[in-house]
Amino acid sequence: MRMSVIGCGYLGAVHAAAMASIGHDVVGIDVDERKVAALDAGSAPFFEPQLTELLTKGRESGRLRFSDRMADAAGAKVHFLAVGTPQIPGGHAADLRYVDAAVEGLLPHLRPGDVVAGKSTVPVGTAARLATRIVDSGATLVWNPEFLREGWAVHDTLTPDRLVVGAEPDAAGARAVEVLREVYAAAVETGTPFLVTDLATAELVKGAANAFLATKISFINAMAEIAEASGADVALLADALGHDSRIGRRYLGAGIGFGGGCLPKDIRAFAARAEELGRGEAVGFLHEVDAINVRRRERAVRLVVDALGGLVFGRRIAVLGAAFKPFSDDIRDSPALDVAVRLRGLGADVVVTDPAAMENAAAAHPQLGYARDRDDALREADAVVVVTEWDEYRRDLSPAHAGGLVRGRVIIDGRNCLDAAAWRAAGWQYHGMGRR
Repeated sequence: MRMSVIGCGYLGAVHAAAMASIGHDVVGIDVDERKVAALDAGSAPFFEPQLTELLTKGRESGRLRFSDRMADAAGAKVHFLAVGTPQIPGGHAADLRYVDAAVEGLLPHLRPGDVVAGKSTVPVGTAARLATRIVDSGATLVWNPEFLREGWAVHDTLTPDRLVVGAEPDAAGARAVEVLREVYAAAVETGTPFLVTDLATAELVKGAANAFLATKISFINAMAEIAEASGADVALLADALGHDSRIGRRYLGAGIGFGGGCLPKDIRAFAARAEELGRGEAVGFLHEVDAINVRRRERAVRLVVDALGGLVFGRRIAVLGAAFKPFSDDIRDSPALDVAVRLRGLGADVVVTDPAAMENAAAAHPQLGYARDRDDALREADAVVVVTEWDEYRRDLSPAHAGGLVRGRVIIDGRNCLDAAAWRAAGWQYHGMGRR
């Protein structure tokens, strides 16, 4: 099927490449000429496993191209909206200017029978408003939220755990749903649930999912605060809770909290929209979820300060990680960089390393020191802080090897991803988040 993907950032670029890989004829459209040129040359403008390979194969097959001209969307049967929805400046609500601009630019190129499928994360009610703007073109709007995890985005696009399509309950909506079912036929045929809802429910699914995940993460971090005060071990607590089938162990890893370009802004926008609807009290707990998340970053800094006897000024601190999560170069609202910046603000000589996010981190925070090589960052360090759980740190770095490089055997495990017993046995002063 011929389709366009409007917006070629993280979501759009992955979606375009994945759709081409399963046989669709795809044009990705973005206003950023440099990004378009890179993608059209088969080069991903950000780090995401498998994406470069998909881009290369798509270009070689002739099924994938990129353009900075909206007119190139003409003739496509399905148009996916994949533009960003950041927070509005100075507020918590979602900024819909890019979504609105994408629709306005697309309108002249729509034909009767076309399907416009929204994938951007938007406040509930947005789809109904946009539908009134495209109805005169004869096209039909559906909402098809994305559920991608950075680092797993290609996998999640090709083998999703569910597909949600929201549509109006009329003949045009039903036809549009069947078009989307055809788009995702490969996944549907292998058993992926295909859920059809109204527009509002489809919009709420994404926001509700992120709100739940954020709440689960902040819950275990709140328990880490109690564990620290009482002498309990939050890792053992999480294991015990995880055996309850109603709760499960996933996302019960205490640490310095969540970040990135989705969860923080999405829960704030979700709460802001609830307030606009007069139901702010229903999600008032999300404000505390957000507050707990931010507190954990300060707690990691306090662990470093206490471990160094209350004084970090002039001390060399190796910060292992800059991206907000492994398998990504995304530093948006990164807890890892927040910890590094706070330590630098206390006068520490901070040296950051990361397998993928060095360039982004250095551009955003030039005041920090950087080392491309992990061992260079560790050399002569008075303390080590693990803030992104890359395999290079949690699995491949041995306590003995690290001990031969540092000046002081002090390690703060901001992700509770290390073997505490092994590090202590090697003579390290180990400190975890909410651990004994």
